[in-house]
Amino acid sequence: MRRALRIVIITIVAFVIFFGQRWYSYVTNKTSPYDETGIQINSALPTPVRKWGCDKLHANFPNALPPAGCQAEDGKSWM
Repeated sequence: MRRALRIVIITIVAFVIFFGQRWYSYVTNKTSPYDETGIQINSALPTPVRKWGCDKLHANFPNALPPAGCQAEDGKSWM
């Protein structure tokens, strides 16, 4: 039982590290705000974390249209 719990915890931590690193690389990149994987990860996160990521993207790409998950209600401005 203890071994199974340990494996589950290690798997969850590895999952969080992998996707957390992938998301952080996306929001701090200087290439493009339209990476599909980054958009999907960012869109699935809670609002405060997503807002922080969108703010980082907006700082790096001030003249670009916001990607999905960072759009305001009008679809053309940043949230």
